[in-house]
Amino acid sequence: QDLDVGSNSVQAYSTAPENEYFSVSFGSRIKGKKYVELVLEKALDREEQAEVGFSLIAVDGGSPPRSGTTQIRIVVLDVNDNAPVFTQEQYIGQVLENAPEGFVVLRVVATDQDVGVNGEITYQFSQAVGQSNSVFMIDHRSGEIKLIKTLDFEVAENHEFNVQATDGGGLSAICKVLVEVVDVNDNAPELAVSSFTSPLPENALPGTVVALFTVRDRDSGANGKVSCALEDQLAFSLRPAYKNYYELVTMSTLDREETARYILSVAAADAGSPPLTTTQTFTVDISDVNDNAPIFNQSSYTMYVSENNVPTVLVGAVRAADADMGPNMRMTMHRRCCTQLRTALHHPASWCLCQLRQGTSSPKW
Repeated sequence: QDLDVGSNSVQAYSTAPENEYFSVSFGSRIKGKKYVELVLEKALDREEQAEVGFSLIAVDGGSPPRSGTTQIRIVVLDVNDNAPVFTQEQYIGQVLENAPEGFVVLRVVATDQDVGVNGEITYQFSQAVGQSNSVFMIDHRSGEIKLIKTLDFEVAENHEFNVQATDGGGLSAICKVLVEVVDVNDNAPELAVSSFTSPLPENALPGTVVALFTVRDRDSGANGKVSCALEDQLAFSLRPAYKNYYELVTMSTLDREETARYILSVAAADAGSPPLTTTQTFTVDISDVNDNAPIFNQSSYTMYVSENNVPTVLVGAVRAADADMGPNMRMTMHRRCCTQLRTALHHPASWCLCQLRQGTSSPKW
């Protein structure tokens, strides 16, 4: 106020320095009462300028003119006019499939230019894909994404979901999260037999297919590369057939009388570190073919018998053996008399009778 009157009273107001936000309006109301108002000329933005300061100068109309100054400080109050903003549009994290529960996969971060409650951000899953919502949890305050269940690369190689950040005034933003599961060597090779032949005849030709099987490993990369080997066998070998199929084949001729059964072990190992191995056992029985003739234990026999013996008197015994088995080893014997003996006896057809009784021969007169 100015104690002077008339032209010596306050005549004008101004600001120093001038600013784009405020101006001074000065005038008289009804009954001559003067007023001064600070007028907002441009919208304020607290995030650009939180305070506006200037001097308000009052000048009277005297001669010389006198002036008075006061300092104006305007504090801009916040309103929720800014939504949260994530530092990235998409977050990508990698985690080993054997990571323990509680493992922190990654952390999403959003900022809000507002202050107070308007700038307080909470996080939550916005949309889950597949089983991601049951595998992960998010800390509502820190934005840390943690495991709550163990992962399995063979079930899902990656998980994708959305995270929503919401401020205290209800404004929100969304980002994408992609979690890539890194494979570890936790699966041993699997061996599935498609066909298997046993028993195998001993006259099977070399190269005969005994078994056909396939191998696979559910892991990926080096962990899923499988090699097969046959342990210490010379009569059989492995050969690749098609893709991941293998054939177990004979390498040479077989002899049941020498080896009647083969126990073959096929080992399938992956290239992981450490490698995992699966062993499959094939028991191959060799069936008999009639490839052996009977053999007497002597090339010739000399037997003596007294004359005038009655029929069915035991003269002697002969023995023969056959290396084959089953029906192939069953023998029958019959006599074959020489011409001189037939002439001397005059009754060649009735001189002796051979009966197969545990390898014995009985003469009959």
